[in-house]
Amino acid sequence: MLPGVKMIVGLVSGLLGGFFGGLLGLGGGIIMIPLMTWLGRITQHSAHGTSLVAIVFTALSGAGAYYIHGKLDWKTALVLAASATVTARFGARYAHSLSEKRLKKAFGLFLVFASVMLVTKSYLPTRGLGLEWWSSAIIFLVIGSATGFISGLMGVGGGGIMVPLMVILGNMGQHTAQGTSLLAMVPAGMSGAATHYRLGNVDTGLVWGLSIGSLVGGYFGATAANLFPELHLRIAFATLGIWVGMRYIRA
Repeated sequence: MLPGVKMIVGLVSGLLGGFFGGLLGLGGGIIMIPLMTWLGRITQHSAHGTSLVAIVFTALSGAGAYYIHGKLDWKTALVLAASATVTARFGARYAHSLSEKRLKKAFGLFLVFASVMLVTKSYLPTRGLGLEWWSSAIIFLVIGSATGFISGLMGVGGGGIMVPLMVILGNMGQHTAQGTSLLAMVPAGMSGAATHYRLGNVDTGLVWGLSIGSLVGGYFGATAANLFPELHLRIAFATLGIWVGMRYIRA
C-alpha cells in the first residue's frame, strides 16, 4: 500500500475511532482495529499495537474535554493507572504469543462483550455502594490491573470495563466515569504501546495519520458527550459491534 494511502486510512480510522471513543468513554480501539485490518490490510497483531499508540492521543484529548466540563476525578484516575500501566505490558506480550487466528477470535469475543456492556451500563444504578474512599481505591487497583492486561492484549483502552465499575463502586456519574477512564488510559496505553513497538507490532505507516485523527476525533467526541444523551447511539453502535465481533469469531 502506498504511503499516502496508508496515511489516509490511518487518518479516517483515527477520526472515527477517536470520535466514538471520546463520545462513549472508550479508547476507540474496537473501531480502529477492524478498520486497520480491513482497509489497511495489516496483521491482527500490528493492528492491536498500532491502535494502542493512537489510543494514547484519543484518551489525552478526550480527558481534556471532560476536564473542561468538570467531569473528571483525578485521584481515581491515578489509582487506576498505577496498576494498569504495569499489567498492560504483560497483556501486550501475551497477545504477541498468540497465533493470528486465536487473537482474532479473542478480539471478536471481547468486541461482543464490550458492545453488550455499552448498552447495559446505561441501566446501571446511579448511586454507588457508599464505600469509603480507601476501600474503593483497593478495588480500583484490582480493576486497573485487569483492565491494563486486557488493554495490552486487545489493543483497546478498557473503558468498557472501567466505566461501569466506577459507576457502581465509585459513586460516579456516567460522564465523570468516562472522563476518568480516559485519563487513566493515557499512561496504560503508553505502556502497552511501547511493549508492542519493541515486539514489532506497530505499523509506522499508519500510526501518524491514526494518531492525528484520534487526537482530533477524541476531543470532538468527548465534547459531544457532554451536550446530549447518547443511548440510541449506544444501541446502534452495540448492534454493529456484535455483528463485527461475530465475523471475527467465525474467521
